[in-house]
Amino acid sequence: MNSSRIAERVRRIKPSPSTAAADRANELRRQGRHIVSLVVGEPDFDTPTHIRQAAANAMEKGATRYTLMAGTVDLRRAIAAKLERENGLTYTVDEIIATNGAKSAIYSAFAATLEPGDEVIIPAPYWVSYPDMAIACDGTPVFVPCEEVQNFKLTAAQLEGSITARTRWLVINSPSNPTGASYTADEYRALADVLAKHPHVMVMTDDIYEHIRYDGVSAPHLLTVAPELRNRTLAINGVSKTYAMTGWRIGWIAGPSDLVQAINTLLSQSAGNCCSISQAAAAAALDGDQSFVEQSVAIYRQRRDAILPLVNAVPGLSCRAPDGAFYLYVNCGGLIGKTTPDGKRLDADGDVVLYFLDSAGVALVAGTAYGLSPYFRLSIATDIETLTDGVARIARAVSDLR
Repeated sequence: MNSSRIAERVRRIKPSPSTAAADRANELRRQGRHIVSLVVGEPDFDTPTHIRQAAANAMEKGATRYTLMAGTVDLRRAIAAKLERENGLTYTVDEIIATNGAKSAIYSAFAATLEPGDEVIIPAPYWVSYPDMAIACDGTPVFVPCEEVQNFKLTAAQLEGSITARTRWLVINSPSNPTGASYTADEYRALADVLAKHPHVMVMTDDIYEHIRYDGVSAPHLLTVAPELRNRTLAINGVSKTYAMTGWRIGWIAGPSDLVQAINTLLSQSAGNCCSISQAAAAAALDGDQSFVEQSVAIYRQRRDAILPLVNAVPGLSCRAPDGAFYLYVNCGGLIGKTTPDGKRLDADGDVVLYFLDSAGVALVAGTAYGLSPYFRLSIATDIETLTDGVARIARAVSDLR
């Protein structure tokens, strides 16, 4: 019998690194430090008025009770309409389930499908939670380093070399957190051709940043390029990033009915249905005025275009322009090996991030958290004044290195 009060499946995972970085910044603030936090990955805008009004209307109408486990029919119809309108994908309401955020969707999909030892291919850099969610569900993460020279994207040859008889899932996040890299239709086609040879591999597409793109072109979806993969793909998304609704906690899964129903059963015995008020708000977001999306992306683009040259002007730092999302994944390799004013050597990106926090009061997340070093992630989901101040502080701290 396990002598610990904590289950082994919990002890083998670690807390979210981005949450830990935000907590550290908040603790320093409580101590009186002026900290510029460029950590958190959530929009700095308020949820649009018409969405908030839809939530208020739902409360006034008494929509405050349990809903169907999979979500209200109105919400699932709105999701289905969005998928057809924007992605060219056709799903029935029975092939869609609403979840408590996209994170819950991913975890629940792993929990419903992974057996001990099953492998999950995770291209690196990756969102920090993928590996630990797989581990918590008895899976084995298989990391595939996708270097900057290949624009941080998985190649067909890498995918072919990573698949084994135990491979259960391939996870694709486009545009990506943390790099903003986005797959093209041709790149999806090449990956799909490899997957065609391995029918036991299922695919999870994390599409949460699909609308935050800077080239003015709609993001291609894997299933639009390769519809033959539909029966083994879960398309996961949510309203948090697109509509500034992180706190509303609404995500969804669209996929084959057997997988969706299995996840539905699992959630019925764990989380239960999503908040009824949030579901009404999410349906209004998907069905309503979309002007906020275009306006917010334009602001993110302005921030990216203003801050990127400032970062690249700092000796020892470099950053490629992200295709989407709202992060800069900054290469800090030029700082490795340098020494701080108090004589400490910077041996890794974690050392660089701690130096910036302690000496300049700028909070960032080290690239080691995302599986590819030496980098750090800088969120541009904050106002331009804060961003400019943060980069200026970083530049001054770098000038003090020897």
